[in-house]
Amino acid sequence: MFLIDSMILVTGVLLLLGIASSKLSARLGLPVLVLFLLVGMLAGSEGIGGLEFEDYRLAHGIGTLALTMILFDGGMSTTLSAVRTAWKPAVLLATWGVLVTAVITGLAAVWILQISLLEGLLLGSIVGSTDAAAVFAVLRSRGVSLPRRIADVLEVESASNDPMAIFLTIGCLEVLLGHVAIGPGLLGLFASQMLIGSLCGILGGYVAGWVANRIELEASGMYPVLISSLCLLTYGVAVQFGGSGFLAVYLAGVVVGNRPLVFQRGIRRFHDAIAWLSQIVMFVVLGLLCFPSRLVDVAGKALLICVVLIFVARPVAVLLSVLPFRFSWRELTFISWVGLKGAVPITLATFPLMLSGADDPLQAQLLFDVVFFIVVLSLVVEGTSLAAVASRLGLQRPRDPQPPVTLEINSLRHVNGEIVDYAVGEDSRAAGRMVKDLALPEGAVIALIARDDQIVPPQGSTRIQANDHVILVLRPGIEPLVSQVFGRDSDVRGTIPSMLEFPLRASTTIGELQKCYTIQIDEPPESTLAEVLNRRLEGKKSGPGKSVRFGPLAFRVLRLAGDGRIEIVGMSILPDDAARESESEPAAE
Repeated sequence: MFLIDSMILVTGVLLLLGIASSKLSARLGLPVLVLFLLVGMLAGSEGIGGLEFEDYRLAHGIGTLALTMILFDGGMSTTLSAVRTAWKPAVLLATWGVLVTAVITGLAAVWILQISLLEGLLLGSIVGSTDAAAVFAVLRSRGVSLPRRIADVLEVESASNDPMAIFLTIGCLEVLLGHVAIGPGLLGLFASQMLIGSLCGILGGYVAGWVANRIELEASGMYPVLISSLCLLTYGVAVQFGGSGFLAVYLAGVVVGNRPLVFQRGIRRFHDAIAWLSQIVMFVVLGLLCFPSRLVDVAGKALLICVVLIFVARPVAVLLSVLPFRFSWRELTFISWVGLKGAVPITLATFPLMLSGADDPLQAQLLFDVVFFIVVLSLVVEGTSLAAVASRLGLQRPRDPQPPVTLEINSLRHVNGEIVDYAVGEDSRAAGRMVKDLALPEGAVIALIARDDQIVPPQGSTRIQANDHVILVLRPGIEPLVSQVFGRDSDVRGTIPSMLEFPLRASTTIGELQKCYTIQIDEPPESTLAEVLNRRLEGKKSGPGKSVRFGPLAFRVLRLAGDGRIEIVGMSILPDDAARESESEPAAE
């Protein structure tokens, strides 16, 4: 057997073990990343596998490539609605918060490990960021759903704080190696990293979307590969011009993920798979680098640093960053606890190993072992307790309904529709109701109903039953509203994004709206939207653009029929400040 054949065999076995460990992760409530690391450690030189691996340059290269794909996928998963509602506290946490965490942890490391100040700050910078994948994987596995505001802050912060930690790490290394002086040189490095990285990322995202929407490729499967290649190109260009490549690919992902794109669903699925593959490979490789005997040697001191990080540095950073934004003490406590470490710290810990010489002037091996211990302990302690802490603080809410199957209509390149399969639960609003009574938005059509092993052709009088699968064809953008119709009873404002307008048929009755979306409107339930708008707009022309407000809800005339009747009405949720202004009395405009 050739060497490459053996390597392929070992790689396949390690990947399978990593995937199999994800099932155990869900049962234990542990982040799956811990088990990926464990697989690598067991396969390593001091484990049962006995694989000798201590190539830090190769590990650094694998980690950098993997982080590039993980951050790009994280950017694609970041919605603009989350950015709009949470960008101020999240950006402060991702910049100022990381700096505060790094300084406090670094000072503790200086005292505990008896290392220099710069070496301590280097360690603090390495462990300064949080891991989005670890946080939400644990919450999903335990069935925990957070209030939208907290979820948005954690999502944007954990997805965007890696570039700051990477910059601080590189800055400390440059100073330690004498390449940059503390002061103007370091500030210049920060400015170039952030500004050039941001510019390259935004431009790269727009270019990627523009090229994908206009190029004619023979196979639809080539489009995800095209986007991936442009992602790597964005990273390379940003680094070539002195910017942060990681910040660039994250911002490129945000731009690509929030604009119309051909075969968007397939592109998202492809990059989600690539991100998972990257995490498995990276953590298994990093686990191979670990020597458990070395972890035992640093366990006591690393434990003290981890205690400072979890119970002092993170809470202080959160308080100094988000206290002005009027979070409750429960929310502040939970955000402080969600400081799980993941891929970035261990990857960054290979930087000093790669740059340090034989005499190890940076104490790189010590830093790597301490960082590895901190990451594992953080994942185990905080990861296993996240669900319990959320429950104890009263921050759990019912999980949003998630369609089990969503497919694109790919017969034509620019047909941008979706086929969605909704599983109807016992407590679904749609259960027991006839199709004609569902207040579905304009652009949503029920294609078929699957009941047991039967296909039920949908008609207006067809009654939907629990355990049915309802297949709908949707226009883009209306899925959040349709999910309300098939979801459980919950506050509409907690699940429907504010300031997004959804089209409804004007023949929809107020009673149907109230049942499907759990909203309250002070109008007779048998009245239609057209009748309500005509009555409220009495004396005014009911033309397109005219609107009526009911507390947090706004209804606007979107389209008239040929005879002048209102045909389509837009429903939107007002922001809190606008809603408060209209709570006293419905207003017509």
